[in-house]
Amino acid sequence: MLERMDRFFENRLAGYDEHMRTNIEGAAKFYRYTAKQLPMEAECKVLDLGCGTGLELEEYFPLNPNACVTGIDLSVAMLNALAAKFPQKHLELIAGSYFEVPFEPEAYHAAVSVESLHHFSAELIQSLYRKLYLSLKKQGYFILTDYFAESEVLEKEYFNNLKQLKREQNITDHAFYHYDTPLTVEHEIEILSESGFSCVKILKNWNATYTIKAER
Repeated sequence: MLERMDRFFENRLAGYDEHMRTNIEGAAKFYRYTAKQLPMEAECKVLDLGCGTGLELEEYFPLNPNACVTGIDLSVAMLNALAAKFPQKHLELIAGSYFEVPFEPEAYHAAVSVESLHHFSAELIQSLYRKLYLSLKKQGYFILTDYFAESEVLEKEYFNNLKQLKREQNITDHAFYHYDTPLTVEHEIEILSESGFSCVKILKNWNATYTIKAER
């Protein structure tokens, strides 16, 4: 049965960190790798999209303890767990959808998202990236680490499966439900480029999980 996105993660909070670290291929490496791509200047401003319990921040704050991070997530329970991990850090936590939360123009040195955006359609992602582009300072950049569909056929299949499940379960609202619908990495790069980013490149991958850097 499909679950609303916020409830899905709240129901799994107790074992979430352990699951992500041990059951997601490459996670033992890609959280730290992602953190190393973020700015190291003191008091730099970083926007974390779908921050969850802050697994990437566990790797980032030891590298840059004075960074100022704004984290957005649908799950209040996840945000509470994140706040408890870092009581002394510069954290602004926002409960809500990053598609709807307004971003201050040219406010951030960098943005990051890890294992979050593979739940959403290309149309929604593009609307987010256009907003994100404008929120970055000149020469700012976005680091995306996520997993991607292996082919266009699979990409379409994921979305068709989600539509079918919604029909079967009589889901007619516009809330987000947890179901993986990853794009291909090529499609993701195309959307980032169309959203205004001047340089988009793959930095590294762990099979289907890639880290992409998109520069303003």
